[in-house]
Amino acid sequence: MRRVDPLALLAVALGAVALLRPAGLGDGGEVAWTRWPAALACALGFLAVAGWSSLRRGGGTASDLAISAGAWLGAVATWAPLRSDLSLGVRAPGLWLLLGAAVLLAWRGLGLLASAAEHGRVPAFLAPALFGLWVVQLWQCLVVGSGVPEVLLPSPARIAVTLAGSADVLWADFRQTFLKSVVAGYLAGSGAGFVTAIAVDRSPFLQRGLLPLGTLAGAVPIVGIAPIMVMWFGFDWQSKAAVIMVMTFFPMLVNALAGLNAPGDAERDLMRSYGAGYLQTLLRLRLPSSLPFVFNALKINSTLALIGGIVAEFFGTPIVGMGFRISAEVGRMNLGMVWATIVVAAVSGSALYGALALVERRLTFWHSSYRR
Repeated sequence: MRRVDPLALLAVALGAVALLRPAGLGDGGEVAWTRWPAALACALGFLAVAGWSSLRRGGGTASDLAISAGAWLGAVATWAPLRSDLSLGVRAPGLWLLLGAAVLLAWRGLGLLASAAEHGRVPAFLAPALFGLWVVQLWQCLVVGSGVPEVLLPSPARIAVTLAGSADVLWADFRQTFLKSVVAGYLAGSGAGFVTAIAVDRSPFLQRGLLPLGTLAGAVPIVGIAPIMVMWFGFDWQSKAAVIMVMTFFPMLVNALAGLNAPGDAERDLMRSYGAGYLQTLLRLRLPSSLPFVFNALKINSTLALIGGIVAEFFGTPIVGMGFRISAEVGRMNLGMVWATIVVAAVSGSALYGALALVERRLTFWHSSYRR
């Protein structure tokens, strides 16, 4: 006997009630779903998939994908009312009930896809990617359907239009902040932290004298050093790179030291039994063992560097840069441009983090965290 899935069954119930309720309020009164045949067809398709999925437990790639696709039919059905000139908000109970039903079915579908990814039946990125698309879809529906002013929170569609229309300005900001300030400061700070970690590991004097100073540098707030760096190095990217260097130095120093001390006594005794000196032990044992710790610091610094570069531009910069753009457009109440800049920064930081993760996986494939 088949067991009924309560989540999918609740989605069916909400979807059925949604089609009996108005999808908005027009000039002539309540507007029913029959006004949009395509939206009604998507809603009926959603009900069919939800009813079918309530009698299945998933477990197959095709059925998992079908349930997720059925949830999108419910979301697609809401687009026509949202794009029409209607009074929505609380006056569109059908719209919100159908959207809620689609979210319930999507929750079940994404859970099945995540379980399938653990067993290698679907790509690992599929469930997170669909979840991100659902967040954007809900953002669009809630902002447009509730009539939120763009000055408070623009819709994703509005942000996409701004991205397309201001590509040249955003590229200039990206080049100033990321390709100049972030890259230079990130490489300098991470490199200095790694070299200092090796020096501290070699010298007991530096362990007692330099390491506390490194801890002090890591505790300095960015809002305190950014104006000082601007006074020292000027308003261009060099001062931002200096701020990023200070921010990324300490995480690399601490993680690299931990990695150099990761090999146990047995491994070190084995190297000594072969007559290996300090340099040979460092190159053949300690540095390879420290790679997971070093990459951990690099990934942490990839986000710190971008944050530091943007915040440092609030305290003085030429009329270009992500931080300058955010500060200037907030003053003009142009939130679409602000969010477009945030999107560029988020994508840039995620791309850098992902690239580091791929390199880490190639170089530290032997680590226990990558072995099934």
